[in-house]
Order: sequence, then C-alpha cells, then structure tokens
Amino acid sequence: MDYAETVAGALLRIASVGGLALVFGALLGFSAKKFAVKVDPRAEKISGFLPNVNCGGCGFANCSLFAQAVAREAAGYNACGPGGSSVAGQIARTMGVDPVAEERKAAFIKCNGVDANVKRNYIYDGPKSCIAASQLATGGNKSCTYGCIGLFSCKNICPFDAVRIVDSLAVIDDKKCAACGKCVAVCPRNLIEIVSEKHSVRVLCNSRDTGKVVRANCRAGCIVCSICQKVCPEGAIAMENNLAVIDHGKCSSCMACVNKCPVKTIKANEALPRFGFWERPQASS
Repeated sequence: MDYAETVAGALLRIASVGGLALVFGALLGFSAKKFAVKVDPRAEKISGFLPNVNCGGCGFANCSLFAQAVAREAAGYNACGPGGSSVAGQIARTMGVDPVAEERKAAFIKCNGVDANVKRNYIYDGPKSCIAASQLATGGNKSCTYGCIGLFSCKNICPFDAVRIVDSLAVIDDKKCAACGKCVAVCPRNLIEIVSEKHSVRVLCNSRDTGKVVRANCRAGCIVCSICQKVCPEGAIAMENNLAVIDHGKCSSCMACVNKCPVKTIKANEALPRFGFWERPQASS
C-alpha cells in the first residue's frame, strides 16, 4: 500500500467518525428539545426568595424542590419556616394570591428537668447522644423516663444554632428557631413540639407516670393533682394520661392555673426571661 492510499484511508476513517459525530450530535440535540423538562419561571423566582438552608422543614429535601412544588401548587406558600412572613409574602405575590398573616412558631421542650429538679440513676459516660442513651435498658441516667436526656441530639441537628443544653436540659432560643422540626424528629422521647408564640401558658412536663412516681423522680413534674383543671374558668384544661393538657383554643390567659399549680409545672410565657419562651436557668452555651 503506497503513501497515497494510506492517507486516503485515514481521511476516510476521520470522515466516517466525523459523520457519526454529527449524526449523534443531531440526535442528542433533538432529544434535548423533545424531552426537555420545562422549568416554571415562577419556581426560579421563588427559589431566589428562599434562604436555601435546605433544612427540610417544608417537607421537601431542599429549597429547590420546595420552590418547584409551590409553582405547581403542590405546596403552600407559607411552608418555609426560616423565611418567615417576609418570604411567604413574596412567594404568595409571585403565585398571584394575597398572603395571610401567619402566627410565628417555635419549638418547645415539654420538660423542666434541670439537674436541680431530677433524680439520677448513675453517672452516664457514653456517647453524647440522646438516641444512644435512650437505647440503654434504663433509657438514660435520669430517673424520669419521659424527660429530656440532655445529650445534644437536638442541638447537633439544629441548622440554626437555636438549641443549647443548660444544666442537662435542652433550651430553645425562640429568636433563632425557624420551626423547621428537625429537633422534633430526632428527639427519642417525643418531648418537642412546634407551638405558636401566642400560646400564653405551657405545661413543662411530658410524664405519664402517676403523681407519686413523678414526685419521687422530679421536683418539677406534673403530679396529677387536678388543681389547674378545677380552677380554670374556661374548662380549658383536662387530665389526660396523668398529665395536664391545655386546650389553647379555650384558654383565656387568666393565669389561674399558673398561679395555683403547686409544683410550678405550668408557666406563663410573658413573665419569663429573655432567653426563649420559657423559664430556664441562665447560663452560657
């Protein structure tokens, strides 16, 4: 084979490869146009309003998916806790609806089991994890099996640095809390609720034990005396599973229950210190 034939063969192979590349390129271009997923411009605009912390509080894995869901009307405009009312208003206007004022919410720890209030079974020296401690036979080193374990699970998962551990008790900073619900999901004792800041009184206990057992384990737990239920003029308090439960729809904030509770398990939020809604010992984080 002479030089000319070699060159001709090489050029033919190059042309063949180039031709195939052109064909595949055309097919890919056609496919991209044919099967392209159209992005709603509203989703892109909504995504720009969001804080993009990807906390998951809205029920979606990230802010982008939430924006897309809102654009196709599969999610509410006010589901972004970190964004608050400002972001909710921007999203609502983008969707062509009038925003409705929402009550600000934050997480609440249904416990007042600081070191001075609770009895301990032993000195715990395991992993700093409420989940790990709860899997022990005793469920942790505090005698109350319903109270806060205080081993940082909620603090470690909070994306807003809104949780502190003070005297072995989780404390919420309502100024930072975005009500994303991550702490609610991770608490092995189901101690944490997302509540409205307008609720004027709260029961700082989650125990279902009898009053006698509660008194033996914690100085601040509900002892099921029913005094709060008896003095409430609105009939807003019921005793359920050995625990006082407040119906905030009926509560008139008269403070009769707060004033009469013999163990001070029920607290009024407006009378509490600056740190969070609820009374806690003042300490640095």
